Amino acid sequence: MPERILAAVAWPYANGSIHIGHVAGTYLPADIFTRYHRMKGNKVLMVSGSDAHGTPVTLTAEQQGVGPEDIFNKYQAEFLDSWKRLGISFDLFTTTHTDNHAKVSQDIFSRLLARDYIYKDTMVQPYCENESRFLADRYVEGTCPHCAFNGARGDQCDDCGRTLDPKDLLRMVCRICGSTPEFRETEHFFLKLSAFQDQLLEWVRKQDHWRPNVRNFTIGYLEGGLHDRAITRDIEWGVPLPLDGYEDKRLYVWFEAVIGYLSASIEWAHNSETPEAWKPFWEDGSRAYYFMGKDNIPFHTVIWPAMLLGYGGLNLPYDVPANEYLNLEGFKLSTSRNWAVWLPDYLDRYEPDPLRYVIAANLPETSDSDFSWREYVRRNNDELVATYGNLVHRVLSMLNRNFDGILPDPGELDGVSKGLLAQAQERFGETATYLEAVRLRLALQSSMALAQAANRYLDQKEPWRAVRRDKSDAAQTLWTTISVINCLKTTMYPFLPFSSQKLHCMLGFEGDVEDSGWNWDANAMKPGQKLQRPAPLFQKLDEDVIAAEEQRLND
Repeated sequence: MPERILAAVAWPYANGSIHIGHVAGTYLPADIFTRYHRMKGNKVLMVSGSDAHGTPVTLTAEQQGVGPEDIFNKYQAEFLDSWKRLGISFDLFTTTHTDNHAKVSQDIFSRLLARDYIYKDTMVQPYCENESRFLADRYVEGTCPHCAFNGARGDQCDDCGRTLDPKDLLRMVCRICGSTPEFRETEHFFLKLSAFQDQLLEWVRKQDHWRPNVRNFTIGYLEGGLHDRAITRDIEWGVPLPLDGYEDKRLYVWFEAVIGYLSASIEWAHNSETPEAWKPFWEDGSRAYYFMGKDNIPFHTVIWPAMLLGYGGLNLPYDVPANEYLNLEGFKLSTSRNWAVWLPDYLDRYEPDPLRYVIAANLPETSDSDFSWREYVRRNNDELVATYGNLVHRVLSMLNRNFDGILPDPGELDGVSKGLLAQAQERFGETATYLEAVRLRLALQSSMALAQAANRYLDQKEPWRAVRRDKSDAAQTLWTTISVINCLKTTMYPFLPFSSQKLHCMLGFEGDVEDSGWNWDANAMKPGQKLQRPAPLFQKLDEDVIAAEEQRLND
């Protein structure tokens, strides 16, 4: 029976371009995972969207002298273009600024309020005299009281990952004018997180399949004690409260943004003209995977599960495969210092699959990793071009040159050929096992190891020599190798969708590679199949690329 998989992917703030750190932390892992499950025949729903209500959007709008709509519309369009060009295959990438999202968010608020999981209370909030307004959490910054990071925001420290309250910050300043805000009392609505502490701790301790960094962080977070948090703010931009008398307040973005996974699923169902189709992805029998960077762990292992428990009837996350950080040339990515490789800029100049490959080969799954242009060029040239691409090109070239592009009958296979096919079958299953467990680096390593084994087999059998003395032996070698290449087309597809589709056509197949399924029995190529003339799968890069790109970073 096909499984149901919900891939819930973190929502980027719609105030700036995507960079490779975002790709490595969130979007590429989600796409690799869902492409595999679609190919396997499972029912998959992959959703996300632009966070249009985050204070980064209003901050950027104020700095540029435009409205928040102008900012999020600009980046929503850019995100959709980037996903298409990089091959990130969302079923729906929407925004939080839709009537549907407001309706779903207000419904969750209303039910939690009715069940006494939301209550009114007063709190002190930063107020800037110069700006004559209360400051949302991201409008203030200061020193983190836990790790002493200078530059922590009012809601979270990006260095240690702890969630914060503005009053926790040391040496707090207003990000707009630089003055020191004062705290004033104001009335807000609070989520009773403390009511869910024991239930969440019991649940998290059972999640043995979670990554150790995610599970251990969450257990430590819960054991430290949950505190009720305000879920409204004195702002004009965002989702209004579904209550009379609170027209000047909005749902706080950390509360309503995580609801986007549910609202996007409902929007997808309505767009598909099957309004109830979202429900099976949120009910028992389905598995929900939440993809994000480590800075978002508590929102998805503590706060969102608490909201789901309070609401009732919806699945908790099955897995939260959060990644650590991807650094750049040995240093932490920094948007403020422009120390980043921006995705739209990359896609204007290079092909998507090499970036997907290099990032996937070095995903920060359990610890921080690093991207360098030297490593990018090396992996492209040594692994994609010389190992995988060259294997495909020389086998197809020999078949076109010596067998008129018609796949020959292999006859009775010798032991070496049977051994390679047995290894291919083993790697096929191993890659699937790693993909199921969201151990994507190991899955890619397994596939590349098969390509290396096929090259060794080819060098051992020397079909370019055998074709002159024993054409049947060459036919056996080339049929065996092309069957392994067809296997590689499948196992590499989640990582390299564009080149896998190109290879699919060169092997003589029609339609989309995904339609052929994740099926070992389909990898043995049929004698008599007409093959296309080979074309390079990947382009070798000149070493000058390294210096040129390093200079771009420093400009």
